[in-house]
Amino acid sequence: MNHSTARLTALGTYVPDKRLTNTDLEQLVDTSDEWIVQRTGIRERRIANEQQFTSTLGIEAVKNLQKTYPGTLEDVELIIVATTTSDYVFPSTATQIQSYFNIKGAGAIDLNATCAGFVYALHVANSFITSGLHRKILVIASETMSKITDYTDRSTCILFGDGAGAALVEYDPEQPSFLGTFMDSDGSGGEHVYRTGLSDQINNQAMLGNGKIVQNGREVYKWAVRTVPKGIQNLLDQTNQSLTNINWFVPHSANLKMIDSICEKTGFSLDHTLTSAEWYGNTSSASIPLALQLGRDDHKLKNGDTVLLYGFGAGLTQMGMILRWNLK
Repeated sequence: MNHSTARLTALGTYVPDKRLTNTDLEQLVDTSDEWIVQRTGIRERRIANEQQFTSTLGIEAVKNLQKTYPGTLEDVELIIVATTTSDYVFPSTATQIQSYFNIKGAGAIDLNATCAGFVYALHVANSFITSGLHRKILVIASETMSKITDYTDRSTCILFGDGAGAALVEYDPEQPSFLGTFMDSDGSGGEHVYRTGLSDQINNQAMLGNGKIVQNGREVYKWAVRTVPKGIQNLLDQTNQSLTNINWFVPHSANLKMIDSICEKTGFSLDHTLTSAEWYGNTSSASIPLALQLGRDDHKLKNGDTVLLYGFGAGLTQMGMILRWNLK
């Protein structure tokens, strides 16, 4: 990997006020709190109201970032929003956020790498800055998964919640954050988790769901537990790091049982793993920034720490990244 000249300088997050607890779900589908906790580790999720959309949540996450960031957003040159639940097919969510903050002269794009979206977006931001094309990029991961969840499907509706995270990536050759990445994809597993669009088939199979998320949880679970530990090892090998150098592991918070299995296979301690699923559910691309924020709030994650992020999800996509944590 090229020597990075980019630094992650700020973080902010937001979740809606409305809570959907396991007890609430017991009223909707044939399930129980005990069953959900035992299989997923999730206790509740936050749900956007009818007036809140992905752009709304993203805007609130940026406002939260501004509370701790000492600089300005006026000189942001590019806004990247990682999402699979944009308010519209187009215009992009990034342009709505640009308009809200009135950031003049900034490019705006949405990026869809599903649950790996935040890590992919950071990678793109690092690439643009390290190449010399840009000096300051605003990265947002925002999802309103509740709006594409089928609340009659008990296998998926127990999982998903809404939330957003925002980060700034800036030019800083003296204190770069980005130490290494590993990325991979396997489109042959596309039919295991999808949402319909213009085509009515995937990998020659008829699609279901009518705009709601469809997931074969067992297949996705097997894929993640099989491939993520290998990807982590690849990432460590490429960067000449060992697990003992990593202070915090921050995987996509899909399911805490899945994370248990991944930690067991890699030998990484659960005590040094940051997650967000227990109280927020699976928030897709927002789950990693939410976990990072919880780690900060609990005084676990500190400047100088080495952090391993690992996103994985529909596509099938995956991306790992090692960061030196050093916010302004």
